[in-house]
Amino acid sequence: MQRVPVISPLHQTAKTHPHSIAISWRSKGLNIALGYSELSLRVMVLGEQLLSSGLTRGDRLACIDTNSPELVMLYWACIDQGILFCPLSPRFPPAQITELIERYTLSHIWAGEPHQDLLTQALSHRAISLDFSLTSQPHLATAQSQASRVDAELAANIILTSGSSGMPKAALHSLNNHIANAEGSRSFIPLESGDSWLLTLPVFHIGGLAIINRCALAGAAVVLQDRDSRLSEQLTRDKITHLSLVATQLVRLLNQDASSLQQVKALLLGGGAISPALLAQLETLKIRSFTSYGMTEMGSQITTGIANEDGSCGHLLPGRELKIQDNKIYVRGETLFLGYLKPHSAAQPLTRSLTGSAEQITLTLDPDGWFFTEDRGYWNEDGNLCILGRCDNMFICGGENIQPEEIETILKQHPEIEEAIVFPQADDEFGNLPAAIIKGDIPQQSELDALVCSQAARFKRPRQYYPWPKVEQTSLKVSRKQIIEAILDPRI
Repeated sequence: MQRVPVISPLHQTAKTHPHSIAISWRSKGLNIALGYSELSLRVMVLGEQLLSSGLTRGDRLACIDTNSPELVMLYWACIDQGILFCPLSPRFPPAQITELIERYTLSHIWAGEPHQDLLTQALSHRAISLDFSLTSQPHLATAQSQASRVDAELAANIILTSGSSGMPKAALHSLNNHIANAEGSRSFIPLESGDSWLLTLPVFHIGGLAIINRCALAGAAVVLQDRDSRLSEQLTRDKITHLSLVATQLVRLLNQDASSLQQVKALLLGGGAISPALLAQLETLKIRSFTSYGMTEMGSQITTGIANEDGSCGHLLPGRELKIQDNKIYVRGETLFLGYLKPHSAAQPLTRSLTGSAEQITLTLDPDGWFFTEDRGYWNEDGNLCILGRCDNMFICGGENIQPEEIETILKQHPEIEEAIVFPQADDEFGNLPAAIIKGDIPQQSELDALVCSQAARFKRPRQYYPWPKVEQTSLKVSRKQIIEAILDPRI
């Protein structure tokens, strides 16, 4: 069947909700907002600039910036022009950025104004300049009257995985992947025109990009976080209705002003287990909060449910399939990514790839099309997914299996513990013994032993506790490997 090109959700919503706010942000003390009609025109003009800068369909554009209106516009302009949008964290050191650009043959680079110093001399020949001031009147009149039509099944963007176990992988998604994920999310968490979702997650993270797509499909507003104000102040001032937070962000917000959450219709929590104490606070405040299980390779959410103390991640959303065999989780469906972009080697020719050719993409599926998530879990009696942890984190102690995430969840129930990582330490008698790294004040070991043993077998209790090392974090997810290495080898 021949595929029919479509216009992007941004331009579709510009027709149905032209005056609804599409994006808003604060600059120099002033609130700035663009409606869908104006944002659509600005994106068309920006698309023409990309072509004038030498990019063509299938090129790969590295975009280095914190969340900004420019970054959001670039995402949609790349969709229009068939350019692969690849946002990179500006917290990466220049050497790592250079390595990633070379590794995945990102042909052009754009960096936001505060991050120009990351464009080393070795990358200068790939850098492009874009004059975003040209996207204001009267230049909008030069934009094409018709939005570009795109093949929504082709590769549209590259999102790097967290890289917690080494070099990040480059996951390719199509526009259809994002649309299916957004529609599935909205089936359980209502989102409509007039609502506003605060972009607290970075666009280089799949969770941040998912917010942009969700809002465009629903005609809701993407609100950029104001770094000059406290989060609690912005929630109240900008009348935020939807919010995505990881546990550490939620802790800070509740400490600032818990009442600022009162007008929030939906709070989506991610990034690991949420402590019962935090959930109890949200329940007292009558905040409608959700937890989910998701991954980069599935475009973000896979399951979603009402947050509760059993630590489950809810039920399967539409457009996804999930099966569990021997506690191992497999997924497939409309949101499954196209595959990983293969690293470039000197022996390979540099080629453009918008179609996702087999020569440039790797995707390992079983004969029935299932993708192994490398996570372990089970369905509870209520039909909600419960995550046990990563397969490669499990270790053996005296012949018994230990899943670190089980113990970490218990430890984080203690009010003085913000984060915990459990890992194996070599032992002559048992092979391995569990140890733990604690963020926050470390209570007495006898107190922690009692806590762990009240909910898990005694052999699973950590025998030694270490304080959290000073390690710079470049992604939302804690890098277990990096934290553990810093404890085992303090010179790192």
